Amino acid sequence: MTEKLDELIEAVQDGAKYRQIHIPLVRQIAAQELNKERSWKETVKAVRNKLHQVGGAYQPQTIHYELLAEKLESLPKDMLSLEVQDFCRETMLLHTSTRERLPILEKFFEQSLAGFTPVNSLLDVACGLNPLAIAWMPLAQNVRFLACDIYIDQIEFLNAFFAHFGINGQAFLCDLTSEIPQDTVEVALVLKTIPCLEQIDKHIGLRLLTELQAQHLLVSFPAQSLSGKNKGMRDFYDQHFQQLIAEAGWQAQPHSFTTEEAYLIHK
Repeated sequence: MTEKLDELIEAVQDGAKYRQIHIPLVRQIAAQELNKERSWKETVKAVRNKLHQVGGAYQPQTIHYELLAEKLESLPKDMLSLEVQDFCRETMLLHTSTRERLPILEKFFEQSLAGFTPVNSLLDVACGLNPLAIAWMPLAQNVRFLACDIYIDQIEFLNAFFAHFGINGQAFLCDLTSEIPQDTVEVALVLKTIPCLEQIDKHIGLRLLTELQAQHLLVSFPAQSLSGKNKGMRDFYDQHFQQLIAEAGWQAQPHSFTTEEAYLIHK
C-alpha cells in the first residue's frame, strides 16, 4: 500500500501545477482515492481534481513567486508607500480570492473588525495572498501576524514579504483537514475557506471554528461562483453557516459586501 501510494503521489506531481502543494495534503487525498475501485489513470485524475477544488481553482494562471520576490526586494520598506500598495494590489489580482475582495478592500476589514481594534495578534488560515492586504487591516503597530496555506512557493514568498517590511509575522504550511493550528491569537481569519475544505471533509467547518484558539473569528463565504455568477450562493452559505454556529451555541454579526458575506464570531 505504501509503495503504491508513493507511486500515486509521484504521478500526481508529474503535473507542474501540483509540485508546490504541501505533501501531507497530497498524501491524504491520494490515500482516500486509492481505496476506490478505479483505474490508475482515473485515480491520478481524481486526486488532481480534488487538489484543484481545494486550491488550484483560485490560481487560474501560474503565479511566478520568484519574480514577485525580486520585485519585492526593490520596493521601499514602508507599507504605506503608494508604490508598495500598488504592488500589493497588483499581486493580489493574481489569486481569485483576493482579486474578488479588491473592490471592497477599503471597507472590508475596517467594517468587519470594528469595535475591538487595533488587533494585536492574528492568524490567517488558508490565507492565499491575503496577508498582502495588511496595510488595509486595523492592526496594532507590532501585530503578531501568522498565516498558513498549502503552497510551498507561496509560503516562502509571504515570509520574504514579512521580512522585507519588518513585520512580526510567520507563514507556514498546513493541511487544515488533518491539523488545525493551535496558536493563541486575538483574531482568526477564515475567509472563503470552509467551502474549499468541505471538498475533502464535509464536517470540517464546525471542527475548524471550534478548535481555532482565537477570541474572535472573522468567517466569510463567496457571494458568487468563480465564474462570477450568483446562483443563490449568498442564501445557501448563510443557511449553512447558521447551522454550524447553532451547533456551537454562538452568535455572529453579519457584514454583507458585494462580493463576499462575512460574519464576526465572539467565542
